[in-house]
Amino acid sequence: MAQAVKDFLRAAGLPLETDLNLQRTPTRVAEVWMTEFLDGYALTPEEAIGAMYPAPPTSAGEMVVVTDLRFHSMCPHHLLPYEGRAHLAYVPGKHVVGFGRLGSLLNCFAHRLILQEDLARCVAGSMARVLGSPATACILEAKQACMRLRGGEQRDAVTHVEAYEGRLRKEGSLRRELWARLGALK
Repeated sequence: MAQAVKDFLRAAGLPLETDLNLQRTPTRVAEVWMTEFLDGYALTPEEAIGAMYPAPPTSAGEMVVVTDLRFHSMCPHHLLPYEGRAHLAYVPGKHVVGFGRLGSLLNCFAHRLILQEDLARCVAGSMARVLGSPATACILEAKQACMRLRGGEQRDAVTHVEAYEGRLRKEGSLRRELWARLGALK
């Protein structure tokens, strides 16, 4: 990867040998991409979630909501970043998980080349499958460098994407309950 970055910089006509700021750039770029932008490919959702615990018998039908999880990702179209906040919700089925593990699941997919829409679907679908949850949601708000830095340069644009699985996809009342909870938190 470092060699590819070096070739890219040379193709752009940049003076790699004489500009001290660029001499280690290929190595630094390769390292950051492998450890912070593409490391999600090395994880499965099961590994990201880790240990699960039996759901308390009294939690049937009650929603777990974790808001304002910060994330960053890369758009596969232009290799430009986007970053934002995620709000995750699930109704426990047979298992519950530590709240921090939901952030790990988010990063498992966010640290890939992935569209925001696909990111939301992957997270909601994995919560449903791995946790055995009858209802999940992933709501993402992000600032896309693709929109902010190129083309129409919409610097203030924020994109919103939602994905629901199970009962949250089918039941409007449960979805309204989730949105009421999110609105009460602001």
